[in-house]
Amino acid sequence: MGVLQTISSPADLRALPAEQMPQLAAEIRDFLVTEVSKTGGHLGPNLGVVELTIALHRVFDSPRDAIVFDTGHQSYVHKLLTGRQDFSKLKKKGGLSGYPSRAESVHDVVENSHASTALSWADGIAKARRLKGERGRHTVAVIGDGALTGGMAWEAINNIAADKDLPLVIVVNDNERSYAPTTGGLADHLATLRTTRGYERFLDWGKNTLSRTPVVGSAMYETLHGVKKGLKDIVAPQGMFEDLGLKYLGPVDGHDETALEHAFRRARAYGGPVLVHVITQKGRGYQPAIEDEADQFHAVGVINPETGLPFEAGGRIWTDEFNDEMCAIGERRPDVVAITAAMLIPVGLDGFAAKFPDRVFDVGIAEQHAVTMASGLAFGGMHPVVAVYATFLNRAFDQLLMDCALHQAGVTFVLDRAGITGSDGASHNGMWDMTLGNIVPGLRLAAPRDGDQVRRQLREAVEVSDAPTVIRFPNGDVADPVVATEQWGTVDVLHGPAGREPVDLLLVSVGSLAPTALGVAAKLEAQGHSVRVVDPRWVLPVSDDVVDAARQAGAVAVIEDNLVEGGIGSAVTRALREAGLSQPVHCHGIPKRFLEHASRSQLLEEVGLTADAIATALAARLGHTAG
Repeated sequence: MGVLQTISSPADLRALPAEQMPQLAAEIRDFLVTEVSKTGGHLGPNLGVVELTIALHRVFDSPRDAIVFDTGHQSYVHKLLTGRQDFSKLKKKGGLSGYPSRAESVHDVVENSHASTALSWADGIAKARRLKGERGRHTVAVIGDGALTGGMAWEAINNIAADKDLPLVIVVNDNERSYAPTTGGLADHLATLRTTRGYERFLDWGKNTLSRTPVVGSAMYETLHGVKKGLKDIVAPQGMFEDLGLKYLGPVDGHDETALEHAFRRARAYGGPVLVHVITQKGRGYQPAIEDEADQFHAVGVINPETGLPFEAGGRIWTDEFNDEMCAIGERRPDVVAITAAMLIPVGLDGFAAKFPDRVFDVGIAEQHAVTMASGLAFGGMHPVVAVYATFLNRAFDQLLMDCALHQAGVTFVLDRAGITGSDGASHNGMWDMTLGNIVPGLRLAAPRDGDQVRRQLREAVEVSDAPTVIRFPNGDVADPVVATEQWGTVDVLHGPAGREPVDLLLVSVGSLAPTALGVAAKLEAQGHSVRVVDPRWVLPVSDDVVDAARQAGAVAVIEDNLVEGGIGSAVTRALREAGLSQPVHCHGIPKRFLEHASRSQLLEEVGLTADAIATALAARLGHTAG
């Protein structure tokens, strides 16, 4: 039996002799490579935090001491050490979440996979425990150097540092990367800390040398020690953290478990906020990950564990369409620039960056800054394209509303992973963006139904100079083009009788759900109903052409992979009522609740966004069948 198999809780880990830790670390890495290669998941980050997580659980007493991970994709080792060693259904329905989950374990604190939040969580937890008189309980926040590029992290540090007796340990897991290499001034500062150890060596030399000098040696050392702040600023610039009021320990070798335990015990005993700077290597111990220059296997699909290569070649995805069209637009439009928040490759800006490196800005995990910076670029005569995951637009809503829309800034937002994404769970489903966009004055939002439309609508979006535009599309392989049979003004007719012949139902299809809408139409027509399917293309604001199409229908239905409340269905209903139309509008979207991790198809079935479920519901509402 291996060492890992003997561990069902952190108490088991603490009971092991120190000499078994290297064997345990090796077993954990073997386990991660073997199991994650079968299911897919965040492999590289977890290979990098093996010794770090072991040391945390040997020094701190979870769950009595709270360990907060930011972001949670680095929590696989934590799961293993807290009794969760069945990874056979990782990120699948009924299996382990890819992030911490309170439903899984009392050892998990924060489920949110949005970065830069752990320090605020930890600050609140530590203050609550102190107010309750629980001074023997410690709080630990594990945050990556990439997440420290987020402004929210520094808001928290500002408050934590001012609380001199708060029992809070900040562990900076510094692997020089978020998804890809970390950029910016903070990254440069941490790089200096990594490579500068002169201060401690110099002070040790001074103590040893001067203590042997009769009479004046001791006094000289005290003087030297008294000016340590100035000395540190010259020899090792950890002074930035200490100027804020944080005790700084490090840098510590993140793969020396003994050194980590020593540093964590010092931090725990300090009695106030401490920052422990830990240097780790993403993908540690797995050569294919180390050699992957793009992201060191940040997240992988099913792969061959021997080679690190996927068993099947992937098809063309939605992001590829955006990537290629951005490059084409960049050739024609020197004013078009691109902004991303530490996600250059995942959102498909790597091609544009290769061609136009001076026109791409990676701001780190700082979506708020990205949007306001884009507004400034627009004011300066550029047309910025801000590319983020749909779920991360939530983080910059105030900037979208008050900095971009209020100032009529011509900024295009491209939202990847829109709608139900599935396996990454509640925080990654991009189901809020159209509801948020629906309340922003002047905003225009397009939902392309296929790859051709991604390209066409992106070209249209960058022509808008007096308002924000949004293009949103899902994750995964892009389907074959859905060809329109007619155009009614701005609306594409995808199916139905020619001309303006009245129908029982106008089915408004939003974005990638066009094949579903066509499936619904076929099922209803088999029951004797006449159906017309239209794609508005630009779904916000609701165009007069959609209203005119509704005049030729007895009822209207809207299908969208967005929150059903406040989404496109709500906007269509309002537009029809303002036009004096009274037809019933049936809205089919995502219910107002958080969705557990499962595949996209499983979640679509669960929430009733399948052709069968929608057709059954609409047939009952239409109230008759062919006789």
